Amino acid sequence: MGQTTMSRAKPLSNKLKAGRNRSKARAGARKDSFLADKNHRIFFCVLLAATTIALYVPVIGHSFIVLDDHDYVTANPHVHGGLSWSTMQWAFTSTAAANWHPVTWLSHAFDDQLFGLNPAGHHFDSVLVHALNAVLLFLLLAWTTKRVGPSLLVAGLFALHPINVESVAWVAERKNVLSTLFLFLAIGAYVWYVHKPDWRRYLLVAVLFAMGLMAKPMVITLPFVLLLLDYWPLGRVETGPASDAGAEHLAWSRLVLEKAPLLCLSMASAVITLRVQKAGMAVRSLHQFPLGVRIENALVAYGLYLWKMFWPAWLALYPHSAIALPAWQWILSALVLVGVTALVVLFRNKRYMVVGWCWFLGTLVPVIGLVQVGEASMADRYAYIPLIGIFVMIAWGLDDFAKARGTRVVWRVVPAVCVLAALGCVTHRQMSYWDSDYDLWAHTLAVSENAFAHDALGSALLDPDMTVTPNSEETLDTESKRLEKARQHFERALELRRQGAQQNPSAYLPDMATTLNNLGNLDRLENRPGEARKHYEEALEIHRQLAQQNVEPFPPDLAMTLNNLASLEKSTMRLEEARQHYEEALRIYREMAQRAPDQYLPKVAEMLNSLGFVDRAERRMDESRQNYEEALKIRRRLAQQDSDAYLPYLATTLNDLGILDAAENRIDDARQHYEEALRSYRRLVQRDPDTYLPFLAATLNNLALAEESQGRIEDASAHYKEALNVYQKLFDGDPRKYAGDVGRVTGSLRRLEEKTQPSRTTK
Repeated sequence: MGQTTMSRAKPLSNKLKAGRNRSKARAGARKDSFLADKNHRIFFCVLLAATTIALYVPVIGHSFIVLDDHDYVTANPHVHGGLSWSTMQWAFTSTAAANWHPVTWLSHAFDDQLFGLNPAGHHFDSVLVHALNAVLLFLLLAWTTKRVGPSLLVAGLFALHPINVESVAWVAERKNVLSTLFLFLAIGAYVWYVHKPDWRRYLLVAVLFAMGLMAKPMVITLPFVLLLLDYWPLGRVETGPASDAGAEHLAWSRLVLEKAPLLCLSMASAVITLRVQKAGMAVRSLHQFPLGVRIENALVAYGLYLWKMFWPAWLALYPHSAIALPAWQWILSALVLVGVTALVVLFRNKRYMVVGWCWFLGTLVPVIGLVQVGEASMADRYAYIPLIGIFVMIAWGLDDFAKARGTRVVWRVVPAVCVLAALGCVTHRQMSYWDSDYDLWAHTLAVSENAFAHDALGSALLDPDMTVTPNSEETLDTESKRLEKARQHFERALELRRQGAQQNPSAYLPDMATTLNNLGNLDRLENRPGEARKHYEEALEIHRQLAQQNVEPFPPDLAMTLNNLASLEKSTMRLEEARQHYEEALRIYREMAQRAPDQYLPKVAEMLNSLGFVDRAERRMDESRQNYEEALKIRRRLAQQDSDAYLPYLATTLNDLGILDAAENRIDDARQHYEEALRSYRRLVQRDPDTYLPFLAATLNNLALAEESQGRIEDASAHYKEALNVYQKLFDGDPRKYAGDVGRVTGSLRRLEEKTQPSRTTK
């Protein structure tokens, strides 16, 4: 009887459980349908975009950063041309900044056309692209997985995580957010293609992929990513479960073959990128960064990206040490990677675990440092795409765990919102470090002392146009404080680099020469020519030493050292030494201009103009004229491309050539050059009177002297008077600086009146 009772009770219990499970399933279905509703998806998209933009609003008030923003926007004459035909031609042929990314150049040119050099507009566009990326990521995941909750969490982590601040707050990293935009669009087009394979749909995938590669080659791993998506969530793999998209199951070989055109694009991009970066001397040699050091750094970088994802503190810029790391660091990182890989294999039935982990490992390969480009050991911007894989593992894993435990939706949402809010607070704080060069490098030093940051902070302190923020106001309130602080940073950088050079001279000696150059520049500002010469000569000796050791020096730095030393010699009238240094610098810049004319032709013209001055001072008139005329030819061409950037330099050469003409008694030529220079300076004064009024006055005075020598008294008198009027205005602002100029022009006018006095008496 007891047995009969128990046997009846068991089915009854099972029925009750089944009823409860069906109730939960119906409730879950109602919740899923609620989340999957089109109107609610639109609401989540708006919420994501609005939250992201609101969080990043402070960035709009930030200034440009000298690092890379100078090359990409503020000092790029082609970008200043806006979306003109010439700018488009340049964008597709230029290898400036050691990159080929025409779409990125056009993006900056478009911003410049809209906003000029107002950084607010440039920052706002980067924020908009990041917000759009977050929305696209949410839509892609929700579309392919039909699970809106975890898709929203992944997009929220991507939008709000502080490790992505570098990609959004740094104008020069527009290429990062822009290439990711095209990556997501290409993935969306691929999912569309999977629903109904067609060559036109595949062509769209290829075009969007090419656009991404032309924004930044970081997206080169797209074919690999698409294979992962074939495995999950698209379910196209032959051994996989049925696909929600109704996709046909295919063998791996077929899926790989399907990606062949995209792989060709990847290979083409890799070849172009390596060639361009080698030509731009951004690729570091094995002498500087040995293979063992690269492998150790790659292992540690993988571990640190994971750590910074979970604990996003002390985010900054991370210069490469170029020396062997402590063994415990790379061993610990290797153990973490092996441990997570084992965990993924253990839970391989959860396909999102495999895909998320392989996404992270694979998309980091191009920037993990096995091919060392630049000075960074790792970078927050490099994690922009890879960490999406880890976010997927976390979001789907937590969602599955919560469903298995029957956790109510509210207890899933509340912790997620708290985590996202906490990340948002850290992101807000992290943005403040990108407010100015001073804030960025001071924070970098607070995270980790390194010579690169000391050098950069010292250079920022020497920049008279540096933005003063509340964090820097006390340090920068007087020029003497700025110079003193800059010297401290340069000297500390030099000390650290001398130490590093003892372990790895190939990596540290070139940077040591850069620091010596910076110290020499500071010495000249403080009128310490003897110390400046000592620092420049030591920097030059380092470059000579590297050449003897068959370690290729960095030619732009060598040329810069020669130019700085020559300028010092010229200012102290050691003209023969100056000429020798200018000539050597000119040879280097000519070679560089053959590889990158946009970047180095202006330097060629600068060296020619300086040589023209030295030759004239040494009475080598023919050589002086030859140098001036070649400089003039180059600067005319540059001014036609970008008047705003190069008109001041054109006017300088015209004025200098006029002085040479006058010295050789070629007065008509002198007047012609002075008049053209005068027209240029009148245009420049309208744009920036404080800078160009002194040059306008000097050119007026030179023209008046030429006219006086030809007996053109009325013209000379008019120009002397205009020059005197300008100098008197300048005298009112700075009497000590312009008293001599006022006196000289006044004397010229008096002399001119004395010349005309006898003719008046005769009349």
